[in-house]
Amino acid sequence: MIVNNLGMNSGLSVQTLMDMRNQLTDLQRQLGTGKKSDSYAGLGLDRGLTVGLRAHLAAMTGYQQTITDVGVRLNLAHTALSQVDQISRSAKSSAMQSNFALAGGTQTVEQKSAMIQFEQILNVLNTSTGDRYLFAGQSVDRPAVETAARIMNGDGTRAGLKQIIAERLQADLGASGLGRVVVSAPNATSAALTEDAVSPFGFKLAGLVSGLTGSTPAGPTGAPATASVDLGATNPNAGETVRFTFTLPDGTSQDLTLTAVASATPGPNEFTIGGSSTVTATNLRAALTQSLGKLASTTLSASSAVAAAQDFFDIDDANPPQRVSGPPFNTATALVDGTDTNTVDWYLGESGATSARSTAVARTDQSLNLSYGMRANEEGLRQAVLGIAVFAAVTFTVGDPDADARYAALKQRVTATLDGLPGKQKVTDIEADIAAVHNALQSSKTRHQQAKSTLEQLLEDVEGAPTEQVAAQILSLQTSLQATLQTTAMLLRTNLLEYL
Repeated sequence: MIVNNLGMNSGLSVQTLMDMRNQLTDLQRQLGTGKKSDSYAGLGLDRGLTVGLRAHLAAMTGYQQTITDVGVRLNLAHTALSQVDQISRSAKSSAMQSNFALAGGTQTVEQKSAMIQFEQILNVLNTSTGDRYLFAGQSVDRPAVETAARIMNGDGTRAGLKQIIAERLQADLGASGLGRVVVSAPNATSAALTEDAVSPFGFKLAGLVSGLTGSTPAGPTGAPATASVDLGATNPNAGETVRFTFTLPDGTSQDLTLTAVASATPGPNEFTIGGSSTVTATNLRAALTQSLGKLASTTLSASSAVAAAQDFFDIDDANPPQRVSGPPFNTATALVDGTDTNTVDWYLGESGATSARSTAVARTDQSLNLSYGMRANEEGLRQAVLGIAVFAAVTFTVGDPDADARYAALKQRVTATLDGLPGKQKVTDIEADIAAVHNALQSSKTRHQQAKSTLEQLLEDVEGAPTEQVAAQILSLQTSLQATLQTTAMLLRTNLLEYL
């Protein structure tokens, strides 16, 4: 009976040794890996917490990767927008300070420089990062804008900006060159202006003010509009004026003021007071015709070029480029939609009804989505492209007496376009939007870094095996194991004779 107990005790001792050996092996693993267990099951009740923490950290890692990728895009976008703004400012300054002097051809040095700037701004708008074009809206896999050569000159079958400007100029000047208005005499003592048709072209009568003694102004009224001034039976006095106000194709307005003079050789925008109001009215009509022709070949022509550029560049999915319905163009009365087969589309990206920013969205937190998309045809960017393009596209003829004044009128409109219209989007507004997104992105990055550090520490507290604690357990276990081994060895050597 005693021998059986000894055998049983020996068996228990061996089992204890095996358990202690397994425990020592596990502690050595903990010491090497720094982890309490190599499976969730080994963590006991903490396994649910560990799974949740790891899922949260994995999501946070995904957000941080998104932040990194979007951060690169935003940095490139900021650089591109700054370049667009810089090119625009440089072009504006160059245009403002330039004088009319053709440089061995049909354009000034500043206009030739504008063409280079036009190519530069298009290259900037085709900025890409990886497989994504930044200014193409949702169409990130294709360039945002056409080449400068195609935009300016077309591609053979499709018209470019220069052709659109030339056709529009014919439509705005009309066959007579007077801006689509007709000078007439409703009676012997009056002078009248009448638009030649109901159309978007040429001068549009917007007002008439007469300071001529005894005169009776009328209009503008009707469609086509008419405005007239009747001198009656009384001659005006020298220095008195009559003023016609016109709306021009680009939406600006222009006054034409004619002054009565006693001289038989009146200067520009003057008419001679005759021996009777009938003769004076004849002189007024002649001066009106001459002044209209001058105004048409200068201010109206410059306005026409800008209007044509507006029709060409102001496009989206719902609004194709506009061009004059013709030929003939000098009697045209309407604009028509340009098509993919006859007109170049300068903007190649997506241009739907949604806002440009919404075309690219980054989720940087569980409940934070940042919109940072851009389109090259946004108003601020489009106006920069338009202003430089129209300045680079217009040409002049050597020996044209009106070229200098037309150039001055063009410069004025180009600088106004590059300044940006009051209350309208500018390039700096887009920069501000992108900067706000970038700031939010950086805030998310900082927040994730702080939260990740906290979660990783919590996970380490749950999963980690402190080195000092494990080492102490190993030392204690080794001591117990040594003692157990000695005891077991003694038991295994014990026989009945020795026991007795």
